Amino acid sequence: MRRRKKSAQRKRVGRVSYYLHHGAWYLYYRDGDRPVRLRVADTEDEAEQIAAQVNAQLASSSPTLFSFTSVSFSELRQAFLNHHETVVQSSPATIRRYRSASQHLENYFDECRPSDLAHAIRADQFVAWLRKQKVSPNGHPNTAKRALRDKGLRFVLEVCRSVYIYAAQQRFLPPYFENPFSKLNLERMRIEDAKPIFVFDAEDELRFFQKADDWTFPIHFILAKTGLRSGELIHLLIEDVDLENGWLNIRNKPELYWKIKTRRERSVPLIKEAVAVLRRVIGNRTAGPVFIRHQFDPFNSLLGNLDQMALQEELRQRISHADSGSVLTLSQTIEEKLARAVWREAGVIRSERVRTSFIRTAKSAGLKQSSCPKSWRHSFATLLQDANVDPLIRQITLGHKPSEDARNGGLGMTGVYTHTRATTQKREIERALRLWPQSLAYARQWASVIKS
Repeated sequence: MRRRKKSAQRKRVGRVSYYLHHGAWYLYYRDGDRPVRLRVADTEDEAEQIAAQVNAQLASSSPTLFSFTSVSFSELRQAFLNHHETVVQSSPATIRRYRSASQHLENYFDECRPSDLAHAIRADQFVAWLRKQKVSPNGHPNTAKRALRDKGLRFVLEVCRSVYIYAAQQRFLPPYFENPFSKLNLERMRIEDAKPIFVFDAEDELRFFQKADDWTFPIHFILAKTGLRSGELIHLLIEDVDLENGWLNIRNKPELYWKIKTRRERSVPLIKEAVAVLRRVIGNRTAGPVFIRHQFDPFNSLLGNLDQMALQEELRQRISHADSGSVLTLSQTIEEKLARAVWREAGVIRSERVRTSFIRTAKSAGLKQSSCPKSWRHSFATLLQDANVDPLIRQITLGHKPSEDARNGGLGMTGVYTHTRATTQKREIERALRLWPQSLAYARQWASVIKS
């Protein structure tokens, strides 16, 4: 006759019992009508403490440590995006990237999963499905589709990991549900098909500028000689430019729904050739965007020659008017759309227009391998390195965020105690840019031509 296995001895704290089973300690209690049985600890003392905590929560009718609310992935995704919009206040561009990346996982749930619950996910199966998908590189429906590049695929998975971190914080996942995307070890995922970065040399830069038309040249010359991001350049207002002292001030404009990528405001020195180019670009205008759309007439537009304060007031009135005719409070997305309209009517250039002008000019100059205006920023940073410009000055000028792993970009406490003088920054940047004199001579020639 088989001997019946002796059941584990249970111990109790109020309405919660705990017991040893297969070398680990478990809890058992009833949450309303639902029985809950969970592995909670490796030692009896830890199990007793957790049991006491859960019992106190049950006694006060509070959500227990292990309670959670099942949600569909669609609901989770929307809650995550709303959190970034209203709580974290991420930039509209960041929210758009998160929305686009997480859309892949929502499509996967719709197509492949029998359950739409957020925790019904296998990350490895999603990765396999994702590698088979075809996407439009620039988001346009008529563009030829291709598979996601490794870098894009990793970004999608990083966003999905962040979504599930948020889900765990909000208790949308079962107890002990491990983040499925944390197990993928994304930091070690190889990037094998990354698009090569094109870095200009002096001859390529001059050839590009010589092929540029009068609208294209100043845009790309300033990008090349300041290291600005395209978004920073197109949102540059005349009041941000100090031509007398030779500085560009890159400032956040939150009231107009535009922020610097890293939120780090900075000042960038201008060499005299850049000042001359900007003087010709600005002409007799006194306010508005520095660079305006091709054939845009600022003097025949209601918003074409307004400063930042006036543009902010115009946007405020438009939001107020739209809000008065709506039952619900306007979302950030709608307010951002109104802000884009204000920028557009002020003459701002679309970032896509900067890119297409770059591609067209590079192709005309025989630089077919170059397809992105970010090449100017890479080339600027490389030139500063070639000239042995101090890393701290490079970081300040480019507006890079210090590394999270090492304070001050790896400079440690030296970076904390070092304060770069503006005169030193300006001298070092000019010294580096003078290494390529041919394009500067071309810029002086272009700036001296009087516009008809």
